[in-house]
Amino acid sequence: MLKIAICDDEKYYRDYIKRLLTEYMNRNQIESCIDLYENGMQLFEQGIKLAKYNIIFLDINMEELDGIKTAYKIRKFNPEAFIVFVTAFINYVLEGYKVDAIRYIMKDSIPISLVECMNTIVKKMKILMKKMSFSFIEGEKQIFIDKIIYVESQKHKIMFKVLEGRINTYSLYDKLDNMEERLKEYGFLRIHKSYLVNMKYIEKISNYRAYLSSDEILPIPKQKFQLVKEAFVLYKGE
Repeated sequence: MLKIAICDDEKYYRDYIKRLLTEYMNRNQIESCIDLYENGMQLFEQGIKLAKYNIIFLDINMEELDGIKTAYKIRKFNPEAFIVFVTAFINYVLEGYKVDAIRYIMKDSIPISLVECMNTIVKKMKILMKKMSFSFIEGEKQIFIDKIIYVESQKHKIMFKVLEGRINTYSLYDKLDNMEERLKEYGFLRIHKSYLVNMKYIEKISNYRAYLSSDEILPIPKQKFQLVKEAFVLYKGE
């Protein structure tokens, strides 16, 4: 069951988004529980209970505790939730990156944007639960695709960096081209002839480098930089 929170200080939008979400869930036969909050403080007061939510819709322009500040506080309890900003303004994009918001929905285009947003989230959630089997040199192993940070080509082997509480490394004999074909539909991007990166773990792309949340910095060739940057922006949904 998907657990969703909607936080908006205008009752009209709380009820409107809930109705559209309920219709979406019914069409797609997805069980859900939707809670409504009148302001950011009321939502934040849930404390550790915030961890139960899979998706949180936040109005940006709220009094006392706006959507951006609320999102920062939410991340302390729930780093994995999909945060969706609902706003009449588009000048908060950079702040949204910092809290890893998946989408901005403009209030004048909610019906269309919400469907696209939910389709993206549902697809990503399916990926979160999907495993893939690999015949590593270290032995046969099933890995959650979402936990692969990146794959690196080293001579005749490819090395997997996998987040499993800590970052573990596994290797197998194969070509990175073959692995790119297997993983490209799951949000992986070939940023370099030697690197295939899960875009979920890219924090920013700048100065011909990809900065990862694992504190690693990977090079991007000058001739590929613009294409890589555009693909990353598209992935982020901007």
